Amino acid sequence: MHEYTSTARVWGLTCPGFPEEVSRARRWTRDILRGSPLADDAELIVSELSANAILHTASGMESGSFHLALAVSPQVVALSVTDDGGNGTAPKVEHQDQDAEHGRGLSMVTALAHRVVVHATHGGYTVTAELFANTRPGDRLC
Repeated sequence: MHEYTSTARVWGLTCPGFPEEVSRARRWTRDILRGSPLADDAELIVSELSANAILHTASGMESGSFHLALAVSPQVVALSVTDDGGNGTAPKVEHQDQDAEHGRGLSMVTALAHRVVVHATHGGYTVTAELFANTRPGDRLC
């Protein structure tokens, strides 16, 4: 293999920060991962991360947007959502009581993904969730 080639493929999509764009993000993910055993989990993760960007950051404001990146290789599917920032706090898992109506999205993402990483970006945050092929649902990285 040539040193500058890879079997990984990467896609990107920028969406306006409107709630209806969450369904577009899901559809886009589903179309790219059609036939993959990881498609359902990936679609749910993208939905949660996109909704969080719209609800909790400047991405959901009048001129806001969020950016999706999807990297696929034979070993891993990596899904990233980058928001426009504006709230000053990093996304974090919150443990809500069973009657709470909000606050469970990132917990669900961490339960589905094998690894979740949050990086600060130019004023906002990127949340990346990785799903590994050929692993059982309970297998997680330390």
